[in-house]
Amino acid sequence: MSTKCNIPVIDLQDFPNQSSKLIAACEDWGCFRLLNYQQALPETLMIEMKTVVIALFDLPVEIKRRNIDVIAGGGYVAPSPKIPLYEALGLHDMTSCSGVDGFCAQLDASPHQRDTIMRYAEAVHGLIVDIGKKLAESLGVKSENIGFENWTCRARLNKYHFSPQSVGTTGGPMHTDSGFLTILQDDEGVGGLEVKNKSGDFVPVDPWPGTLLVNLGDMATVWSNGRFCNVKHRVQCKDANTRVSIASFLLGPEEILEPLSELVDDDNPRVFVPTTYEDYRKMRFSTKLHAGEALALLHTLSS
Repeated sequence: MSTKCNIPVIDLQDFPNQSSKLIAACEDWGCFRLLNYQQALPETLMIEMKTVVIALFDLPVEIKRRNIDVIAGGGYVAPSPKIPLYEALGLHDMTSCSGVDGFCAQLDASPHQRDTIMRYAEAVHGLIVDIGKKLAESLGVKSENIGFENWTCRARLNKYHFSPQSVGTTGGPMHTDSGFLTILQDDEGVGGLEVKNKSGDFVPVDPWPGTLLVNLGDMATVWSNGRFCNVKHRVQCKDANTRVSIASFLLGPEEILEPLSELVDDDNPRVFVPTTYEDYRKMRFSTKLHAGEALALLHTLSS
């Protein structure tokens, strides 16, 4: 239990009392455990979704390879010499029926599977927007002026093929998420996820049923004018069992994203130039800077 408590814990049903604790978690860690979210995302739906995800990964590889995406590296990822233990499927737009239908058509998903994915996507989108609003309101910003509801939201289904021979190796390299906010439905039985704290140490994020992990990405650092931490994380193989997780990403607006005007003044000058998520993602991809280093390319001349 001690390792679980290293990560800040936020009670979704205790706002605005949790506001200062939420901001501290974002500044000091860039991640937090979320409790009491089940009204938005029921545990039964999470179990149903994991069952669907496991079935999709059990499909023949020729079917999984149909999972192509509109962005490079966003569709099916097969195990490779660089990441031999990792496999993934990508759903680019989880907020639209057409996005879900396209994903399901690629993988010959059944009507029941499609219904489960659609219900899960709607529930997670509502939850991730609610968290975004609470972040804004905790900073004293009017959330209705931001329009989180219209930001792109995508999902990545992850499978780690851990075995006795792979224990002690890396399942997934250290990185930050390029988007704004990530909700992770982690494997409730198999650990391995680690986050890097401000001291530079990796802290285990052990399985904790009944919680979700929320990570902040690079766009949250830009949006907060450098105030929020974009958490570095990785997956290590510590258990010889298959590990499955579901990550849902709130990426950013289609238009320009820049530091909140409320967080910029004479004492806190603007740190980052305006950008779009897509331009930033392409820059990360082309420079191969995947652990937050690409943010330095957005620094203003005065910073």
